[in-house]
Amino acid sequence: MNVQIKPKILQGDWKQGFALDVHTTRSVLVGHNEYGHPEFDTKRSPLGELLYRLKYKRDESVVEEIADTVAKFIKGSKIGIDAIVPMPPSNVRSSQPVLQIANALGKRLGVPVMGKCVSKTKRTPQLKDVYNYEERRKLLEGVFTVNRDQVTGKSLLLFDDLYRSGATMNAVSRELAKKGEAKEVIVLALTHTRSSL
Repeated sequence: MNVQIKPKILQGDWKQGFALDVHTTRSVLVGHNEYGHPEFDTKRSPLGELLYRLKYKRDESVVEEIADTVAKFIKGSKIGIDAIVPMPPSNVRSSQPVLQIANALGKRLGVPVMGKCVSKTKRTPQLKDVYNYEERRKLLEGVFTVNRDQVTGKSLLLFDDLYRSGATMNAVSRELAKKGEAKEVIVLALTHTRSSL
């Protein structure tokens, strides 16, 4: 199946940046459940829906379709990369959706996936609860370390599932370029929030 996307350019501390589509097209509060938690009627983009199914419904059957969509975009955009660097996860899950997709994408593009070249050196609060960009940026200072031997002189695709403010991708991109001495960093997020662009 051919997933329709609406790519956007992302500006930041990288050579090129892209988000392939918006995550949700609308989300309306419809009430609260018996535990007092808000419930929403949410409409997602086609790619946002696939990502939601993978992350929250654990539907791994969508990995191939997502990877096909990303590979088609990269090949069509003539983006040349030596390796894929998945963003380190913000929380531990039994399976990491970003890494699953990155591995499938690496096979399609014939490039290695460096799943361990970026690591977190300290814990941070859940950044999705921090809305101020400057505050997010400060929380991320010194959080990431890069295995320089794996990235020096390489064109890297820094890959994530959701682009919100760009603070985390900027922090990792700077580490890859400065301390890792990567040749260039290109970022790609599957989806972006409606408020991020």
